[in-house]
Amino acid sequence: MNILITGANGQLGKELTALLNGRNGVTLVTTDVDTLDLTREDDVNRFFDSNRFDYAINCAAYTAVDRAEEQPELCRLINADAIEILGRVAHAHGCRVVHISTDYVFNGKGHLPYREDDPTGPASTYGATKLEGEQRLLAAAPDSVVIRTAWLYSPHGKNFVKTTMELGRSRDKLKVVCDQVGTPTSATSLARAITTIVTGDKCESGVYHYTDEGVTSWYDFTIAIHRLAGITGCEVSPCLSSEYPTAAVRPFYSVLDKSKIKAVYGINIPHWLTPLEEVIARLKGGS
Repeated sequence: MNILITGANGQLGKELTALLNGRNGVTLVTTDVDTLDLTREDDVNRFFDSNRFDYAINCAAYTAVDRAEEQPELCRLINADAIEILGRVAHAHGCRVVHISTDYVFNGKGHLPYREDDPTGPASTYGATKLEGEQRLLAAAPDSVVIRTAWLYSPHGKNFVKTTMELGRSRDKLKVVCDQVGTPTSATSLARAITTIVTGDKCESGVYHYTDEGVTSWYDFTIAIHRLAGITGCEVSPCLSSEYPTAAVRPFYSVLDKSKIKAVYGINIPHWLTPLEEVIARLKGGS
């Protein structure tokens, strides 16, 4: 089986590479924007002409949520135009696409876990372009798999867990919003789920949700991070989102229903505290 990972230098791309590289029966090719620019269709066509893939796992995205409000064209180019190009070219070459999307496709005003067929209504440029990317991909390549996730973190790159640990060690006090609720998701957990899909006996197209299990707020998430990291010298206080206005509107409720992915692929999902402990241990160990 030949697998391509695009956006391989990001959090999820690195975790997928670690899981799939050297796996029996898998030949892995990894790219990022410096080796394959998905916005250039001629380049993507030439790349697929020279390589045969069974799956293309797309981890590339424009994820600067606030900056997207100032750069909507660039955000749409990366999150929508490029995804349609990848889908069209991959489909023409007999390659299935697994694409990562986001909870931001919903308006975040719900109170029950969002199902895949619930009405969407993104409140930000980032969310709107990610939804457009989903739609254009499935139109160009109906056999694709779209996986929406939320609150992703890992030992790599910049993310909430690493930033919160750094702030906890450098500040005496910290305020964190308590009125935004969702589920932290380890990139390792998500990578394991994707690996199950692409290496299994079946792959059913469509939209799926994946996060780790459980529900928390950013404030409670921070408390857990500091506890597991052994950070005791920083006083963490809850605050409201209105105290910290941002350029892009954040969803207040981001819990995703995962019944579909568990039923179709038999995936066992850990409670968010377990992978968080694993990631913090890796960070403390320097990995």
